Parts: sequence; structure tokens; C-alpha cells
Amino acid sequence: MSAGEAPFLNREASWLAFNARVLEEGLDPLRRPMDRLRFLAIFSSNLDEFFMIRLSGLWSQVRAGYAKEDASRNAPGRALAACEERVRALVPVQMQALREQVLPQLERSGVRFHDAARLPPELRPPLSRVFQEEFQPILTPMAVDPGRPFPFLAGRQVYLLVELRKEGDDKPRFAIVPIPSDRRFVAVPGRHREFVYAESLVQAFAHTLFSGFELRAAAAFRITRDGELSIMEDEAVDLLSVIEGELKKRDRGIPLRLEIEDHASPAFIAFLASHLEIEERFIYRLPAPLQVSDFMGFTFRPGYDELRAEPWPPVPERSLADTTRTIFDIVRERDRLLHLPFETFDPVVRLLDEASRDPDVLAIKQTLYRTSGQSPVVAALKRAAAAGKQVTVLVELKARFDEAQNIGWARSLEDAGCYVVYGLVGMKIHCKMLLVVRREAEGLRRYVHLSTGNYNDRTAQAYTDLGLFTASPAFGREVAEVFNLLTGYSEPPRMRKLVTSPLDLRQWFLDRIAREAERARRGEPAEIRAKMNSLVDEQVIRALYRASGDGVRIDLLVRGVCCLCPGVAGHSENIRVRSIIDRYLEHSRVFCFHAGGEREVYLASADWMDRNFDRRVEVLFPVEDADHRRVLLDAFEIWFADNTTARALGPAGAWERLRPAPGEPPRHAQRELHEYHVEKNASVATATGIKFIPVTRRGAAPGAHHG
Repeated sequence: MSAGEAPFLNREASWLAFNARVLEEGLDPLRRPMDRLRFLAIFSSNLDEFFMIRLSGLWSQVRAGYAKEDASRNAPGRALAACEERVRALVPVQMQALREQVLPQLERSGVRFHDAARLPPELRPPLSRVFQEEFQPILTPMAVDPGRPFPFLAGRQVYLLVELRKEGDDKPRFAIVPIPSDRRFVAVPGRHREFVYAESLVQAFAHTLFSGFELRAAAAFRITRDGELSIMEDEAVDLLSVIEGELKKRDRGIPLRLEIEDHASPAFIAFLASHLEIEERFIYRLPAPLQVSDFMGFTFRPGYDELRAEPWPPVPERSLADTTRTIFDIVRERDRLLHLPFETFDPVVRLLDEASRDPDVLAIKQTLYRTSGQSPVVAALKRAAAAGKQVTVLVELKARFDEAQNIGWARSLEDAGCYVVYGLVGMKIHCKMLLVVRREAEGLRRYVHLSTGNYNDRTAQAYTDLGLFTASPAFGREVAEVFNLLTGYSEPPRMRKLVTSPLDLRQWFLDRIAREAERARRGEPAEIRAKMNSLVDEQVIRALYRASGDGVRIDLLVRGVCCLCPGVAGHSENIRVRSIIDRYLEHSRVFCFHAGGEREVYLASADWMDRNFDRRVEVLFPVEDADHRRVLLDAFEIWFADNTTARALGPAGAWERLRPAPGEPPRHAQRELHEYHVEKNASVATATGIKFIPVTRRGAAPGAHHG
């Protein structure tokens, strides 16, 4: 690039670099085998989504002849080719680690997975009974010949392709057997902790499905289809029905990837490629097992604790754990901050549960973007509606890959008597808000919970997020105004506490960045610290480059995609970028500005991405309590001291894992944050038996901040 040209990293390349960091955790020999297996499964799941959404978009542009370059100077064709090359380099590393390291490591610990090629003879009789009793009755072999056309094959499902020959006829015949998706790992009868892959079990006894034919060869395969939905919201009379229809189309999207076992013959590959109309560039020959993402569920099975890292039990937040008072009394007294998963999600459920049962609660309003299968949040909302309270729920039907579940929740909430809003035309409701209206002696009072993450009790145990409870009249009034904007017809409110998109969130950030730059130009201390999932927005990146040039110190913690290049002379010498990949998914969004020594701290549901600023309803809110600000500023010190799980982004786009310097102690951010909150909530931790994990925390003292 030229000396004056602002540097940008390609978005797709940066995403693959993030997934490579996930893969590195699966390669780490210091991790326990179940934890390594989980990261390898996450890598595969992520890659599926990448093909379904990002690569499908590039491929569509290439087919349409679109050749405009992005900010990184990459046209779609070039970006697509680079993605293909990177994927083909990463996947063999993953499979080698799985087959040669992690699975053997599990086997040495007594956990064994059998495939068709190495099925011990003594296991065939008991597995034959399993096949005959539990599999054969539900299997549907599908022949492919002139009278029976090639069947529809769903994406992200394992199939078995078999070649058959009839005696006296040398003509090969092909058939496809769908593998049941609900039982990928079949327990071997009489063998503790031994399993056989479902496709291997079917392959071992598939000859019984084709009476009169000889089974000559078999190979497992799967496909990945274009998963982006095309919703004409302006023309939709019933958005729920339209999305249901589009979900069916997703299953029939064009095939973007064929993965097939590497022993498959050229005839197998030619047969599938011709019927699927897929190019050679999108065919991947891999060793068994395919669909490594299925191991994710296996890693959470009970009874394998010795194969996982020692758990860090979440501690109850000290004040919110007080059961001698109602949660309304506790929050009315003072704002409360919750840091998940180091502290428990229980107070959020408690707020809803008490609200559903309290006769003085008149109304509850909540946004739901993603939630769990057996959600206590949804159960509480239904109880509240059954008790005659006004319950309004904004269910975002367009939450990617959770559309079907959210449709189910929307219908069940409506059936329970809740007023359900499905979203806004052209927008996703991504903000995380909960409002409870309660009748008290002084009049009506609003209680508010705002969060960086979803109201999902399951991900609350695995994602780092932050939530604020407040009874501030100003917060309550403005949250109510946002709900009114979303559910009815009203002009955008003028707000002093909250900042929202798509109204003014980007400009608010640009103004704050410019304010720090102005202070730096005057020779005053100026600093920006921000934590997010992704940094893509071009306007924000350019503003950060200008601020860096003016002398603002900028520290960015970006978990995933980052299109900003730090450390580039003339653009970003004063910018550091870190990424932490560890046992918890870093999901919180935190933004800190020096503000002339005031140390302003904000939380938000939004990343610095175009979609968050332009096509989503997001909310940013200030952290006003001084103690809470100190907790978050301490967290930044801990995050940026990590030299164990953190990586640093270099000016060329490469990520380097940080290691302790000679004589420097190891620093582990998530572990230290667990300890931090155990200490902060020490009285409750002792009463509940939470185990204290000692960690030596050196370097900058908690609360010390540069600039």
C-alpha cells in the first residue's frame, strides 16, 4: 500500500485467522483432552457457518461478476481464492490433531471411538444386534437410477454413499443412506466408554439393506449449503410465516462444500459432484470422522470430569444473593453489576421470577434474541402473563440459526397471553433490555436490566457478559421510550443516558474518539480502551487511525474479526490489539474513554460493525457507579496483562501468541477474573463452598491505568 493509504485487513481473512486461533487451543498439549476436543469441534462448527454465510456471499458476488475491491483492496474473486487456500491449510491440521493426538489421548484415558476401518471382530455380534434393533428399522436407503432421481440432501448431515453390484451385471449402482443425526456416537454394548460412529455402524452392516446385491464400497460424506435467508420484509404480511418459508429454502440452498472420506474412489466423487453440481474447488477429501462439530455435545457429557480442566464455579454476586430482601429492595438501594460467567445468572432469573409473582408488578417488557431450549426466562414470562400482568416480549425472529427456535418461543409466549412483537422491518432487534413496572408507595417505579449478552441461561455459563440492574428513574424512562419506539409509532426519543442504533450510535462513538484526539492535540492525557467481538466499521477505524496519529493511546480487545492494522507507521503506532481465546467465549462489549480523567465507562450490545450501526437496534449505556467503573477498569488491566491465552495482532495481520518473558510470571485473564470475583464476593463464596483458586497477580496494581 502507498505511504498515505489507510491500511485495512480483509474481513474474511481476519475471520479465518480468528478460527485459526480457536484451532490452536485444540492443538495445545497442555489442555485436557475433552477441552481440546471441544475446541476442535468449535473450529468445525465455525467453519460451517463461514461457508454458509461469508463464503456463500463471496461466491454469489463472483458468479454475478461483481469485482469491486473492498477497503483491504481485495475483490471478491481474490478474497474467495485466499479463503479457499487458507481453509485447505487449516483443515488437515485439525484432522491430524484429532486423529493422531486427541483421540489417542482419550483412548489412553479409557475413551475409545471405533470407525468402520478398525472395528474389532469381537464387537461385530453385539453391534449387529444394535444395528438390527435400533437402526435398520429407521434407515431409508435411496437408490439412484433413471427411475429414482438423486434425492434431496440436507446440509450439515452425514450420509453414506455405497456402490453395489448385482451378480452377472458389472454395471455399478449407487445408493445413499442418511445417517440418523440424533445418535452420532453409539455406545458399544458391554464396553464402558467405548463408542462407534453411527456411519461406521451403518457401513459395517449396510449389506443387509441391499438383499441380492454385493456391497463393493462405501464412504461417508456431507455437504454444506448456502445458509443466508432472503427476506423481503417490506412485502411481508406475516413476518413469522415468511421466515418459516425461508428456513425451508435454507435447507435447499446451493451446495458450497462437499466433504467426503479420503478413501472414496474417483467414481464416488464424480457421481456426487455431477449430481450436486459442485465444482472441484469445493470438494474436500478428509479422513474419518467427518462432521467433527458433533463432538461438541459429547464433551459436555457427565462423568468425564477428570478429562476436563478443573471447573471454576460461578459465585453469587454478594448483594444480589441476599434472600432476606426482595430483589426490588436491593436494586432500589443501588445499581448492581453482574459479570458472567464468573458470577451467576441467577439474579436475572430471580428478577423475572419475583416480578411474575409480585402482585404489585403491573408490566414486564423484554427483548429476546437468543435463549435456551428450557428457558427459565420464558417460563417466568409465561407465569407473569398467566397472573394477569401486561407482558410484552420482542422476539427477534431473524436471529441467525436460531430462527426456528425463536418462532417456537414466539408462538408459545403468545399462547400464554403475552403480547409478542416480531421485530422491525429491515432491522434486527439486538439490544438486551428488561423492564419491570411496579406499583409502590411513592407511585410507579421502573426496574431495569441492561446487558451485553442474551437472556440465555445456558450461554450465561460459557460466555463472558456484563449486566446492569438499576432503578434509576432516568434509565427507566429512557428504556420505556425505546420499548415504545419498537412496539408502536413514536418519534425517536431524545435521551441523556442511552445511545441507540441505528439512530446515533456510530456518530456518538466518532464524537468520543474525536474528543480524545482533541485532548491529545492539546497535550493532555488521552486514552481509549475498548472490548468487543468484531471491529469492521470503516468510519470508526479511520477515526481511530486519526486519533492514534494525534497521540491517543488506544487499546483494543477484539475476540474475532479485526480489519484494523495496529502498529503501522503513520497510521496506528499508538494502537494495540489483543485477542483472548479461552474456556469462556469473550462476548462482552466495554468502552472506556479517559475523558480528562473522568474515566467514562460504557457497556453495549453492539460491536463496531456496519450491521450494528446501520441495520440493528442496539443500546449503549453508561456505568455510573464508581465502584462498578473500578471493577471494569481493573478488568482491562487483567485482560491486557494476559500472557498465556492472549494473542497480539501485528501490522501485517498476523496474530502472535503472547508468552511470559524470562522471569515474568504467567498471567491468565479469565482465571484471574474468576479469582477477582471470588474475592469480591468472598462472604457469599465461603457460605456456598466456592473453591478459591490462588493466582499470583503481578505487574500493574488493580486500578492502575496508563495515560
